[in-house]
Amino acid sequence: MHDDEPVFKRSNWGTSRYYYNPRNPLGLALIVITLLFTATMLILMANRAGPFKPSPAPAPWSPPAYDYTWPPPSAGSTPWTPQPPITDPPGSG
Repeated sequence: MHDDEPVFKRSNWGTSRYYYNPRNPLGLALIVITLLFTATMLILMANRAGPFKPSPAPAPWSPPAYDYTWPPPSAGSTPWTPQPPITDPPGSG
């Protein structure tokens, strides 16, 4: 390993891309870090863990308990006053 080697080298395949230079200590460290990070992310994705853990399913909807009866019991007084029945006025009809 040589410290005077560049960290990135230009690709010889005719493109303008660069790659990590394994002859530079920093370039070699970047290669190792990239491989470890990629392997860790792939393992987490395969196990659906960490940031890839699915959100918990919402609880199913359950209505409130049915605790009233209809018609209301007539034992108590009603809050309204009784109205006389509606009748047709005399002479209509």
